[in-house]
Amino acid sequence: MSGSESRAVMLEGQLYQRLDNGALKPLEGKTDWKRLDAMTDADVAAAAEADPDARPMSDDDWAKAAPPLSPKVAVGIRLDADVLAWFKEQGAGYQTRINAVLRRYIEAQGRAG
Repeated sequence: MSGSESRAVMLEGQLYQRLDNGALKPLEGKTDWKRLDAMTDADVAAAAEADPDARPMSDDDWAKAAPPLSPKVAVGIRLDADVLAWFKEQGAGYQTRINAVLRRYIEAQGRAG
C-alpha cells in the first residue's frame, strides 16, 4: 500500500485508519449531533438524497460490488507474552494490528523475492 492510499477498518463499532506501517489510528467522527438532533426525518432524508455519496445503490451497482479482500479465519497462535502484551497495550484492535504486521511482512517478502 503506497502513502497515497488510505484504508479504513471498522473494529467493534470504532473506525480506524490503517497507516502505512500497518498501525491503526482511531478516526474521530465529524457528525454535528446537535444539528442532526434538530432536524426532522424529512430534513435528514432530503439531505441524504442530495448527497451524491449517500444515494442508494442500484441492482447493477450491487452486481459490480467486490467482496472483501480475504475473509478472516479464527486460529489459535502462540505468541511470546511480551509481544502480545505490547499489541494489547496499543488498545482495542490488537488482533487486527497483528494481522496488519504479518501482511506487511508478506508484502515485503514478495517485493524482496
